[in-house]
Amino acid sequence: MTENAATSGPDGPSQLNTNVPHSARVWNYLLGGKDNFAVDREAADYAVRLMPELVLSARANRQFLGRAVRFLAGEGQIRQFLDVGTGLPTADNTHEVAQSVAPEARIVYVDNDPLVLTHARALLTSSPQGATNYIEADVRDPRAILEAAAGTLDFTRPTAVVLSGIINFVIDDAEARAVVAQFVDAVPSGSYLLISHPTTVVNGPAVEESMRQWNESGAAPIRTRSIEEIRGFFAGLDLLDPGVVTCTAWRPDPQHPGITEVVSEFVAVGCKP
Repeated sequence: MTENAATSGPDGPSQLNTNVPHSARVWNYLLGGKDNFAVDREAADYAVRLMPELVLSARANRQFLGRAVRFLAGEGQIRQFLDVGTGLPTADNTHEVAQSVAPEARIVYVDNDPLVLTHARALLTSSPQGATNYIEADVRDPRAILEAAAGTLDFTRPTAVVLSGIINFVIDDAEARAVVAQFVDAVPSGSYLLISHPTTVVNGPAVEESMRQWNESGAAPIRTRSIEEIRGFFAGLDLLDPGVVTCTAWRPDPQHPGITEVVSEFVAVGCKP
């Protein structure tokens, strides 16, 4: 496997389906991107009508990811990132933030949308000292992801597992916990787990209705989880302050406060002792 390469799943690249919305393209639209289709824009616009905070939530979650990756590459001294459910490239991608702090950082992106694969070259622009890679795979198959990522990452060294807005697509609680546990078990002491996940803590009825509509659209089903359920993913890890919080409250940067409103996307970061 090359230092900067895109690999598809075991059966080759999946087919692009423009008849149902896809979360990566919807998120791209909410973030102001242009890599989306009419069905994605319609789904996003309908959700925004139900829950006007959705655009803020999407952008606030992106800002949180930047702060967290900057912390991990800086104070956390992490030089390897496994970003599962990366979505379409936009500003401040994980590798850009990490390598701005540590040029030698190595990043593997994982997603299962073929449109993301077509944009892999945009993602795979590493610093000369580091490396990036892209794997087309499903979060429900951690073993395949870890095997493929081992061509770029050394899992005997501390690694940040980034699960931003992806575990909410694993509907069954036991399966979701097992998926997270497989990733955590694969990395050594000193590694980190990052999760962002929608909740009903803020604008609960609107969140539930927008998700009901999404799930009836034929798109991959999605669900919310409570703060306690999100905290459960970090069992055995040292949860960093301030714990499980709305993404705008996770270590805001006073120099660049960004979005400050409380939104429905909650986040946490934990360290493996």
